[in-house]
Amino acid sequence: MKEDISVLIALQELDTELSGFDRKIEEKKQELTAREQAIAEKEVLAGQCKEKAAELKQSQRDIKNGSEDAAERIKDRQSKMMQVQTSREHQALLKEIEDAKKTIKDTEEELLQVMEQVEAEEAKAKELENLCTGERELLAEEAAKVEKAVDELNNKRLAVQEQRDKMARNVPSSLMKRYDKLLKKREGLAVVRVIDAVCQGCFMTIPPQKYNDIRLGEDIFSCPTCQRTLYYLPETEEVDA
Repeated sequence: MKEDISVLIALQELDTELSGFDRKIEEKKQELTAREQAIAEKEVLAGQCKEKAAELKQSQRDIKNGSEDAAERIKDRQSKMMQVQTSREHQALLKEIEDAKKTIKDTEEELLQVMEQVEAEEAKAKELENLCTGERELLAEEAAKVEKAVDELNNKRLAVQEQRDKMARNVPSSLMKRYDKLLKKREGLAVVRVIDAVCQGCFMTIPPQKYNDIRLGEDIFSCPTCQRTLYYLPETEEVDA
């Protein structure tokens, strides 16, 4: 039994190392994904700025058309003033001319404001596009580095996995089945040390008699709370990494 628990301890160390590789690989991939997403969000903003600028330009054209229509009305009303017969008609035409002139003046101010808004949106879009271009170049460089790092991690992981598979063949099938089940159920931690009668997996206290039995190491015992396999190691000893 002492030999079985020793193998299980070694297996747990290898599986912990494998989990570490998986975690590092996933972290590197997630970092790239996060940077890609950030760039994509900036590209969306740049597109929105372009759309806003296009809408403003259409509004600018509409305002300009309104100003041109007002100018045409002035010409038309001025021409008609030569033909009116009454003072009332004359006053009505003058009123229309003044209204048209006011429209032209208002549209000139509005056109200026819209032009400034168009320039601001286009400048913002250009700035975002330039920023995205630079960030994509950096991301491409980083992606190459990450790919190389992931390949190295996968090679190291493969070597550890081969060692783990070889070691697992020395464990009785029933014990290995229970270990694998615990490994999945307990988030990668199936075998834990007991220190001062406390399970280092769930940190619950082990009953005195069971703790004494675990210290003897003549059988394999589980934590009554989390069911992880327990082992005892004197304070002066360390488990090889």
